[in-house]
Amino acid sequence: MNSSGLQWRAFWGMLLRDLSVLRREFIAFLIRTVMNPLMFVFVFTYLFPKMGQGFQSARGIGFGTLILPGLIAVGIFFQGIMATALPLSVEIGATREIHDRVMSPLPVEMVAVEKIVFSALQSILAALVIFPLVYFIPATPVQVHVANWATLVAAVLLASLVSGAVGLTIGVSVKPQQIGLIFGVVVIPITFLGCVYYPWGALTHIRWLQFGVLINPIVYMSEGLRAALTPTLPHMNRVFILSMLLASLCLLTWVGVKGFLRRVIC
Repeated sequence: MNSSGLQWRAFWGMLLRDLSVLRREFIAFLIRTVMNPLMFVFVFTYLFPKMGQGFQSARGIGFGTLILPGLIAVGIFFQGIMATALPLSVEIGATREIHDRVMSPLPVEMVAVEKIVFSALQSILAALVIFPLVYFIPATPVQVHVANWATLVAAVLLASLVSGAVGLTIGVSVKPQQIGLIFGVVVIPITFLGCVYYPWGALTHIRWLQFGVLINPIVYMSEGLRAALTPTLPHMNRVFILSMLLASLCLLTWVGVKGFLRRVIC
């Protein structure tokens, strides 16, 4: 067997091993995936309307329709980070398990890429789990229309890979005891400034913020899913969205892999 075939089998075997571990911990995966969007959707799109305090956009579109793409984006993003950052930080720092992986017949860079791919698979699964929650729970009908399936598939795939790359970058950059600090100082703020609960176009009257949030990858995840699932709402140009997600993936993967090599080859 040639070296490329051996490397492919090693990559696939490593991925199957991680999937087997995920299957054994599937209940924990579901709990950490659905808890945050479930509570948000229940309170703001079911409980508030039942109390006569519902939200509506300027076009009369229900709040459930407005936030559906954003909550899916947040689910993808959080799952991508949780699947990569903390486990990788522990493997590198405490258990040193990562050294067993880098001894496989794979280039060390591909071990890092496998982390991103495995994380992306979990993020895609998280999107599939979250969608029924944010679609069926709201008290007012949620208006979803997939006008372009290619845009939807590309947005979900790229968002999932970008989330995994973010998780890789965090995992090789911080110690396990600092992960909570990263979530409080970095992840939560960029989520609220990620056009999750409002379209990017709604920031027109705050121009400095509208342009400032363009460095935030969640903006493109939310807008990409908004363009694919709720195209009647204002959203960015599809080509621009996908281009920025691809650029984010390339940059974050490069940074994450460089950090991975620095941490494991010493």
